Amino acid sequence: MATRLVQINMKAQDDALLGRFWAEALGWEVDSEAPGVTNLEPVGFTYPDPVAVCVDIVHSPEPKTVKNRVHLDLATDSASHHAELVARLQDLGATLADVGQGDVPWTVMADPEGNEFCVLEPRPVYRGTGPIAAVVVDCTDPRAMARFWGEAMDWTVHEVTDGHATMRSSKGVGPYLEFLRTPDTKHVWNRVHLDVRPYPGDDMAAEEARLRSLGATDPGIDQSALSWTVLTDPEGNEFCLLTPR
Repeated sequence: MATRLVQINMKAQDDALLGRFWAEALGWEVDSEAPGVTNLEPVGFTYPDPVAVCVDIVHSPEPKTVKNRVHLDLATDSASHHAELVARLQDLGATLADVGQGDVPWTVMADPEGNEFCVLEPRPVYRGTGPIAAVVVDCTDPRAMARFWGEAMDWTVHEVTDGHATMRSSKGVGPYLEFLRTPDTKHVWNRVHLDVRPYPGDDMAAEEARLRSLGATDPGIDQSALSWTVLTDPEGNEFCLLTPR
């Protein structure tokens, strides 16, 4: 058994407004929209497919108060594309952001609700990923995170150092999942988290037990009304185990 990363879940005070921003930013479509939930995916996409990690935006009344520990890196293929994308995102409502990055070749921005993301300078490794180059998770121990997520999912670990770790779908398509060492530690509920899903025919309870045996833990919330399971990874980051599909 194994899971795979199928989407990121992003909390928003106005999910419809933020959904429209990210749909325009990524060139995707709003696949479905219900009160409090806006789902985004590429045009013509058949879910789930590792060629893309979808975006699920869910209403939450609480405002953002700290830097997110999970963010998106957007890909560009030339210097002119980078400049054009930054300008277009600003026209859509994004702003330039300072998270202490200093003088770097990429551009740090924030979406209309303050969620940080990066527009990367052209990098050959991200050719063919689609608009999202990587989903990036801040952590204190990239090696430990790579061990956990490398066993939790059927994705391939590409590089592991003390400072960062990268992995990608075993099919070699779609964005990367990256773990970046940062000095700060998690102390509030993440407004952006990973959603993973087992394959059709897998047993949900057995998969939950397997993830717990790898180091996943219970976040200590009431889950009696949920059809999915909320767990936390070894650094306390919440993630959702969705039903097999």
